[in-house]
Amino acid sequence: MKTEELLKTANLNEPKKLVINIMLCAGKATAMMNEALKPYEISMQQFNVLRILRGQKGKPANLSTIQERMVNKMSNTTRLVDKLINKNLVERYTCEKNRRKIEIIITKEGLQLLEILDPIVDNLENDFSGHISQEELIKLNEILEKVRN
Repeated sequence: MKTEELLKTANLNEPKKLVINIMLCAGKATAMMNEALKPYEISMQQFNVLRILRGQKGKPANLSTIQERMVNKMSNTTRLVDKLINKNLVERYTCEKNRRKIEIIITKEGLQLLEILDPIVDNLENDFSGHISQEELIKLNEILEKVRN
């Protein structure tokens, strides 16, 4: 459905239409992701933290490292980590070399949850982009990166 039809309006200029389309797509992707993660009692932001920590390949990360790699920079990283600790998905340690530094590492349970969630999220991502060709997907990503930068 065209954006104008969806919003029941006419004569949207192209920059406005672009922003609205990005917002609509982001909303749809967020809703799909939330629905997929809901049975596992984990939020998108918590899932993002787990993937960041898995990417550390066994090395701990501090809160600022996690924050800078988050997709949603507005997330309260400390609160997210605390929730993951309560679920036994991550552990928090005090750095031996610098007692003021807190280090976070993913647990075996966190890795096991990601093993379950990875194919679910892969399928979701493929469904989300399934209506466009591989060439269109590549071009769209290139354009969106230009818009974002």
